[in-house]
Amino acid sequence: MSTNDQILTQIQTSKGLCVSPTWLNKFLASSPNIPAPVLIKTALFRVLASDIRESLSTNPTSILPVDISNPNIRESRLQGTIPVQVLDIEDIGSSLWSQVEAIERVERGEAIRGREIVRTISVGEDQEAAENGSTAGAAGNSNSNSNANPNASGSSGAGPHRLILQDAAGTKALGIEMQRIEGVTLEKLSIGAKLMLRGATVARGMILLDPGCTTLLGGRIDSLDRPWKDGRKARLLRTIDAMGDEAPTSGSGRGR
Repeated sequence: MSTNDQILTQIQTSKGLCVSPTWLNKFLASSPNIPAPVLIKTALFRVLASDIRESLSTNPTSILPVDISNPNIRESRLQGTIPVQVLDIEDIGSSLWSQVEAIERVERGEAIRGREIVRTISVGEDQEAAENGSTAGAAGNSNSNSNANPNASGSSGAGPHRLILQDAAGTKALGIEMQRIEGVTLEKLSIGAKLMLRGATVARGMILLDPGCTTLLGGRIDSLDRPWKDGRKARLLRTIDAMGDEAPTSGSGRGR
């Protein structure tokens, strides 16, 4: 079996993705003299980090219907196995202000532990505390390790979540999390991450997502993910402003 066939077979078997021959040839041309096992793993990583409009082949059963966003269609079911990439994710289970406040806590170096707000410390402070043998520094490090990540993107991650999805043909659709899907949180899901849809129900222009029809493949498009994260607070504030909402005065977030 040729290297091309090995790569195509491995990616198809492990992730269910049909790689475009044009994309694969460009990848192989840019990766000469690499052992086949390493090349296969690298190709899989690159596919998950790519724009699927460029890296995947399409056929009628691997793309979304062109009228998928039509609100006049009461209910339908997607046919085939359809890979999509995430262009946006929103926590619709938390108020906008609570999400802004969570982001600002992270900016101040704070995290939530139960009902307490604790101060997290930076790596430099942690090293200094360790050199000084400070027990307070050790405690602060423990708090940082156990609490910083859950709030890194300014959300509890409870959801449900609303996602903007795009298939390999460029068609976009709205997805709503009907049941908790492991890995679909603001903390864990990157922009450009790939999902596989199998037999999902579409109702009034929205794809109803649940673990039975949605598989998280992983991945990230760096050129989309970083700007999305950096601009999230500003987007939330613009939405609040457009809604005419007022900032909370008691420290608690307002509802939508």
